[in-house]
Amino acid sequence: MPQLSIVLAPFSGGQPRKGVDLGPKYMLKQGLPTHLEELGYDVEINEPLAGLPEAEEDDKFGHIKNPTSVGDATKLIYENNLEALNKNSFPLTLGGDHSIAIGTVSAVLEKHPDAGLLWVDAHADINTLESTISGNLHGCPVSFLMGLNENVPTSLQWVPKKLRPNKIAYIGLRDVDPGEKQILKKLGIPAFSMYHIDRYGMNTVIEMALEAIGPGPLILSYDVDAIDPQYVPATGTPVRGGLTLREALFLPERLAETKRLVAMDVVEVNPRLASNDVHVVDTISAGCAVARCALGETLL
Repeated sequence: MPQLSIVLAPFSGGQPRKGVDLGPKYMLKQGLPTHLEELGYDVEINEPLAGLPEAEEDDKFGHIKNPTSVGDATKLIYENNLEALNKNSFPLTLGGDHSIAIGTVSAVLEKHPDAGLLWVDAHADINTLESTISGNLHGCPVSFLMGLNENVPTSLQWVPKKLRPNKIAYIGLRDVDPGEKQILKKLGIPAFSMYHIDRYGMNTVIEMALEAIGPGPLILSYDVDAIDPQYVPATGTPVRGGLTLREALFLPERLAETKRLVAMDVVEVNPRLASNDVHVVDTISAGCAVARCALGETLL
């Protein structure tokens, strides 16, 4: 029986909106562990952030917010995910904001140095500490993973910086900062926006992304704001014109067929931003469905 570690990462320190830390709890209440057991997995639940203190208001590094909190949380997530991987267990990490990927992706690259990363998101999250305007670290995880920051807070100096530009591909981009566009072009990072999905279709875009990052294990880091907000309204930085629900689910279905996935994140589910109960249910249901599809659920 395949082993699966559901890693709860109820962390909100990478951005200013409270409530994203509730995402994991709501996804569990939706019945995700039971559904994954029904798919044939031996499921364990890990809580590496249990007891982690709240970020302090004066936790700053220049204009960067909560660097100590982000560094401490992501290191704990890294250690937990690496332990799961070393036990041949698949880590499914439920966020929390997207800064947690600093820990999850670093763990996979420690175990599988040749792994490729598919970053499914409306945003590139590759701002450097210099280029970020907001100072929110959920917009910077890829720059840490790639070692693009010269002056790094002490709390984040643990990050191994093992992600190479030719081993990451983006899918679903539609809100990219000017500084991020420059980084993507300078480094030649494969990036497929909603334009590419509209022009070529989701399956072709997936094939192009997989070809771009080459063979080897795969990490799927999935921000639910890649999906159009009509389907997932309860997320922190929604952008209209995103993936349809079927496109959003076809992507993990197609990746499951490759048998290459070794780890996955589902992040940025924020129940507090819903205007009614239906919006909560829609968003949580979509996040859980993405996870189930990646782990083998099929329509027939």
